[in-house]
Amino acid sequence: MMLAMAAGLVPDAASAAEPAPELHGLGQREWPPLPQGDPSRLLLDRGWLFHEGDIPLDPPVGHHQTYLSVKAGNARGAAAIDWDDSDWQQVSLPHDWASFQPFVESANVSQGYRPRGMGWYRRSFRLEESDRAKRLELQFGGIATRSTIWVNGSLVVRNFSAYNAVIVDITPFARFGEEGNVIAVQVDATAMEGWWYEGAGIYRHVWLAKRAAVSVATDGVHCDPRLVDGRWTVPVTVTLESVSDAPADVGVTAVLRDPDGREVARQAVAAQVAPLASGHAELLIEAGDVLLWSVETPRLYTVEMEVKGPHGEDRRTIPIGFRSIAFDAGRGFLLNGQTVKLKGVCLHQDHAGVGVAVPDALLAWRLQRLKDFGCNAIRCSHNAQAPEFYALCDQMGFLVMDENRIFNPAPENMAQLQWLVRAHRNHPSIILWSVFNEEPMQGTQAGVEMVRRMRAAVHALDDSRPVTAAMNGSFYALHNVSQVVDVMGFNYYPDDYDRFHALNPARPSTSSEDTSAFMTRGAFASDSGRHVISSMDEEAAAWGATHRASWKAIAERPFIAGGFVWTGFDYHGEPTPYAWPTIASFFGVLDLCGFAKTAYDIRRAQWIDDEVVVGVAPHWTWSGHGPGREGQTIDLLVSANADRVRVKINGRVIGEQDCDRIMGNRFAATYVPGVLEVEALRGGRVMARATHHTAGPAVALRLTPTRRALRGDGEDVVAVTVDAVDARGHHVPVEQRKVCFGVSGATLIGIGNGDPNCHESEKAPERSLFNGLAQLIVQAGEGRGRVTIDAQAEGLRPVRLVLPVLASDVRPFVPVQARAALLTEWRVSPAFAERPDPALRPADGDNNLWAFIRSGTAVEADKAAQWRIWRAVLPERRRIKAEGGRLLLDQVAGRAELWIDGRRAGVKDRGGVGAMAAIVPAGAHEVALLIQSDPDERSGILGAVRLAGK
Repeated sequence: MMLAMAAGLVPDAASAAEPAPELHGLGQREWPPLPQGDPSRLLLDRGWLFHEGDIPLDPPVGHHQTYLSVKAGNARGAAAIDWDDSDWQQVSLPHDWASFQPFVESANVSQGYRPRGMGWYRRSFRLEESDRAKRLELQFGGIATRSTIWVNGSLVVRNFSAYNAVIVDITPFARFGEEGNVIAVQVDATAMEGWWYEGAGIYRHVWLAKRAAVSVATDGVHCDPRLVDGRWTVPVTVTLESVSDAPADVGVTAVLRDPDGREVARQAVAAQVAPLASGHAELLIEAGDVLLWSVETPRLYTVEMEVKGPHGEDRRTIPIGFRSIAFDAGRGFLLNGQTVKLKGVCLHQDHAGVGVAVPDALLAWRLQRLKDFGCNAIRCSHNAQAPEFYALCDQMGFLVMDENRIFNPAPENMAQLQWLVRAHRNHPSIILWSVFNEEPMQGTQAGVEMVRRMRAAVHALDDSRPVTAAMNGSFYALHNVSQVVDVMGFNYYPDDYDRFHALNPARPSTSSEDTSAFMTRGAFASDSGRHVISSMDEEAAAWGATHRASWKAIAERPFIAGGFVWTGFDYHGEPTPYAWPTIASFFGVLDLCGFAKTAYDIRRAQWIDDEVVVGVAPHWTWSGHGPGREGQTIDLLVSANADRVRVKINGRVIGEQDCDRIMGNRFAATYVPGVLEVEALRGGRVMARATHHTAGPAVALRLTPTRRALRGDGEDVVAVTVDAVDARGHHVPVEQRKVCFGVSGATLIGIGNGDPNCHESEKAPERSLFNGLAQLIVQAGEGRGRVTIDAQAEGLRPVRLVLPVLASDVRPFVPVQARAALLTEWRVSPAFAERPDPALRPADGDNNLWAFIRSGTAVEADKAAQWRIWRAVLPERRRIKAEGGRLLLDQVAGRAELWIDGRRAGVKDRGGVGAMAAIVPAGAHEVALLIQSDPDERSGILGAVRLAGK
């Protein structure tokens, strides 16, 4: 069921007319959820608590506190296990807190004038007793920017990049049963790695992996196919890791399956792994005749890995593609032996409304929008993308230049480069590794030496793909990095293509970045005072060129493998050529929401070969909405890939020309209201049309979803286009009214309109149309249901959209559990024959006489009855501190007295094991438990101790 209805109209009146060109292509093929290649992983996106801003940590006071502050498990402040996070905000991941911020002129211009700052995340989770002896691993897809992570009070990792995965072996820190585990993450987003909007927070997925004691390492399978002497093989190298306490013999099996899941071949080998060590296994699969992966038919096989040993089994499923790639100095790029021109775009990560926290389904839609205009290649600018990006590129048939973030072969940065290659080298979509973008040292001997080392590191991990560097000059310096890369990468400088090729005839070359043309979507006259730039492909950065000129330089040269337009989408930040109040770029073929600019039609004409396409700019609504242009000449830009193009106004032909699919065709038309129609002809027949109607005054709103239903998996999203229509159902491209929204049955997670100068909230349920369009993004919950979206604007009839939410599988996830306030850490006195004073405590600096003991740990039996004092500080809980609460001790062994802040609160007057409970007064701080052991019996706190509300 999908219903979109404007009150007072015939239900389908808003869609009776042919859809406006502005709305073409906004639908989406239904891409299924990405397969789970590692069944040991549980999604850890839900149940996080977030605090915006840093939490200052006072220096430790006294010797004892200083002593403990540097001990394992004793992190202080917001990293402490028992930190009171009860008033923190509940959030789900991915999460970009910068996307919630207002635009502030004093904030960094490159980051889009949004304050970033620092923040904290915490998550509690439980591990069962059955998880003991497993390898336990946290996997953070990406944290912007610098992060410090603690597990159960121990600092486990510091990471200094927003773009690499953070993998943490938490096996030695894990706690099992009721005690639970606590993750704390401090994020410093004041650090910047780029000159574009980078977001802030844990903005990619997080996973918890529970694996057998001997298992496959994360990113530990390399199974990229090879074509040798006409034979396809799959060499498989597996890295194994062990947390076992003894050597383990395991069996390793690899099964190759075709795109339909049929087994093609299998191989098996035995391996032995030493305790707390790693090992390797190698297998070679003969693939025989295979179906090739290509841009048009991206067929994916899978390699299923299985490791079986005495501690259980571990499995992985890795999609692969059989394809050959080569860069030729004369012919450009070859895929499976055939020349394929790279029709690429550069891509940052962010989207209107959500920042860099882009849900998987929205990412799939963004990539489909690129496919819609004939794009076949993507450069990851200027960093690794989310894992889901590469999986989707494999499925959709993109060719990817994967790019390293920091140009530096120092150990920390080299590790990031090696991670990039190791994590992505099985993806058939990746054809090229880029080690840098536009580095000032590119024309120096030092720069050459740096690239030599980074190229060697790449090839040590992957010998099947070439290495490039995106250079913006120094091509002819005595020492320059083009001399030590496999493929020359030009950022701009098209006038140097021929000279460089003549001087280096054996060096393959590509444009790694080009164009940098400016357009404001829906605007057809520039106004520098308002920071508006015409979309007629007339303006570009000084270093760039128009979409038409830049592609002409590439298309005419077979030796240039292709190009990567700067950029596919507009992005927040780097608001070239303007600054405040502009907060986003003008470079995109598509705007921040994925709405098409004129560049969309230009690139379709240049890049699409398998169907006839045509588009025309500008729109044809130049009357009825302010001063009219009747009788004035309007320049038309027609983009098509046919033999000829013909322009009609109100049915009358005003011109016809041979088609120029690269530079487009210009026509001068005298404006009269009505219908502007452009026909694309091939062989004398009309093969495609583009039509603009002169719209009347807007009378109603329209909602157009990118898909007709959502999956009820708690993650799926749909983008909904908002526009206004006239009484005939025609799109009104000049409407700017503010629209208010109501959403039920789903969550509104973001909103936008593609205006690079708009400062309206990207989270509030309202947004002004910008040149006729706006977008909202809604996310479904779990289970079957329906989503209802209402939109209304002053003076327009409202509209309601109803979308079904279909029952769907939910990815396995770590359950969300409220964190109990537990007393786990105790100081226990030496034994006393006589009852001691409950006020007795360790002297400051005494870290030896009083033992450090955890709840659940018994004191061994005494020959005679003995007394001991168990002393602990109550966990800080604001509500209990203010109102009081209860202290619950599940199992106390021995006779006991419970004292709270020097007052006796409870007595257990019998030996043996039993429970205790006491009222905790408001403001209470410390607990002392006097326990008298029974002769020859264990004593102490054998179970959990909880602090609860009244």
